[in-house]
Amino acid sequence: MAKKTSQGLSKIKSLVLATENQIFDRKSFLIETKSLANIIVAFANADGGDVAIGIEDDGRITGINHNQKHLNELLRVPFDYCVPSVEVETEFINCRDFQNKENRILLMHVLQSADLHTNQADECFYRVGDKSKKMNFDQRVQLLYAKGKRFFEDTPVYGASICDIDLKFVSEYCRKIGFAKKPEIYLRTNKEFIKIIDGEEKVSSAAILLFGKYPQKFFPRARVRIVRFDGDEERFGREMNVVKDVEFGGKLLDIVQNSLKFISTQIKERSFLGEGARFVTIPQYPEFCWTELLVNAVVHRDYSIMGTDIIVKIFDHHLVVESPGLLPGMVRINNIRHIHFSRNPKIAQFMHEYELVKEFGEGVDRMFREMEAAGNPAPEYKQYDFVLKAKLVSSCDENRKAGGQTGGQTGGQTGGQTAGNDTTIAILKAIAKDPSISRVRLSELVGVSPSAVQKHINKLKKQKIIVRNGGDFGGCWKILNKSKSTN
Repeated sequence: MAKKTSQGLSKIKSLVLATENQIFDRKSFLIETKSLANIIVAFANADGGDVAIGIEDDGRITGINHNQKHLNELLRVPFDYCVPSVEVETEFINCRDFQNKENRILLMHVLQSADLHTNQADECFYRVGDKSKKMNFDQRVQLLYAKGKRFFEDTPVYGASICDIDLKFVSEYCRKIGFAKKPEIYLRTNKEFIKIIDGEEKVSSAAILLFGKYPQKFFPRARVRIVRFDGDEERFGREMNVVKDVEFGGKLLDIVQNSLKFISTQIKERSFLGEGARFVTIPQYPEFCWTELLVNAVVHRDYSIMGTDIIVKIFDHHLVVESPGLLPGMVRINNIRHIHFSRNPKIAQFMHEYELVKEFGEGVDRMFREMEAAGNPAPEYKQYDFVLKAKLVSSCDENRKAGGQTGGQTGGQTGGQTAGNDTTIAILKAIAKDPSISRVRLSELVGVSPSAVQKHINKLKKQKIIVRNGGDFGGCWKILNKSKSTN
């Protein structure tokens, strides 16, 4: 019994001291039923959570033993004041209140729900941080899409017709998937890309986004914007540090392919002399990882949110992808590696056929594994209202400085003096390609003066990285192997 009492005291203490947040709230027993319904609805619509009733905002324990009638009303709130009813588990915890009298705390465990819930007044709430936020109509619709109760990609596009579809591209797609009939027939008989509603032919959002001649006519912000910054923080005003700012529009396939091509030009690489005097080139992040982030953003973004683009921010040592929308279905930050849900299943299937979505339900987990194998921190995900941010951090430079986790012993011994110097690397690459190359030619290739080239060569000789066999005329350079360079 003493152990049970001790556990109860510990739990009470934790409820008193806990910070109110996304999954925890603390309320007085005097809370009105409608107010409690709003909190329960908000938790059910978001990630679930606990409501501790009988503890004041200042931490005083006032308990729940004052009024049995009001307690019964509070217990009925999940059933009588929430539409539809919310699944809640209740727990009573014995305690002593601020007057040192025996009392109880009511702990309501609100379970996360796949449904959208409202209060009796048809008001919808969603938990954001430590607040239960009332949702407007647009946000409410977006939550329906996020929960998979509706798919926005199936909604008809106002004013769109088959004339807005690129039938030539549809024909190419049909050949790819082995559909032998005309493209118009494919659109009208598959996946409801075009369907009849009230006697009129309606074109779906997925059809416009995937096959439209110009999707941005109907979805102006269905784009990817890529911003390259100088440094590791975003600055504004006179200190603005934007190096490049480009946008990619068109069909979703064009957006993905063009964006990936551009990002590949912005990912830094580090070259150094590795095992057996061979050059090793290591990118900041494994290609699969940044490809997965971009493709996921395009495939799973909430296209019902019309006011913003997908934004890729590239900094010197990290990369961030911002995608409009809540995490879809039952996917949350804490289960994102293993729970999969397609907000836009038709778009996802299309990208899979073009081998851009490669591993249904496994891509995020693989990304975590590849970042770990590359010696980088795990990817970071954060949800900010209706924007999901995913971040990759590179520790490539730190690994190099640490002595060759990625670069081998030679890379570690040259310690950033050789491998960290772009001019030196360029000289070594030129020598590897043409051992008889002259200093003048090296100067022309690497863009420094012949005297500067000589300084780099002298340093490489001193470090026993290279040696000159023969004289200035008729001789040649030799890059020493690992065993000689470490003697």
